[in-house]
Amino acid sequence: MQTRNKILDDLSQLMTNAMGVAQGARTEAETAFKGMIDRWLADRDFVTREEFDAVRAMAQKAREENAALSARIAALEAGNKTNGTPS
Repeated sequence: MQTRNKILDDLSQLMTNAMGVAQGARTEAETAFKGMIDRWLADRDFVTREEFDAVRAMAQKAREENAALSARIAALEAGNKTNGTPS
């Protein structure tokens, strides 16, 4: 009976080691695949989310400034018409 337990223990240890090797191989494959995808995306000149958000914020600010300037021009033109000053 002692021999049988030794065989089961050895088999159990072998399976545990095999699972560790498989997990390591999986992690290495994921890392390699991620690197390959990152290089592919970089070659395609795609923008990152951070770059997109920064440009979006700049565009929003420009739209707000444009609206404020349009309102200011409209107010100045309205003031000129009431003063009788030709435009």
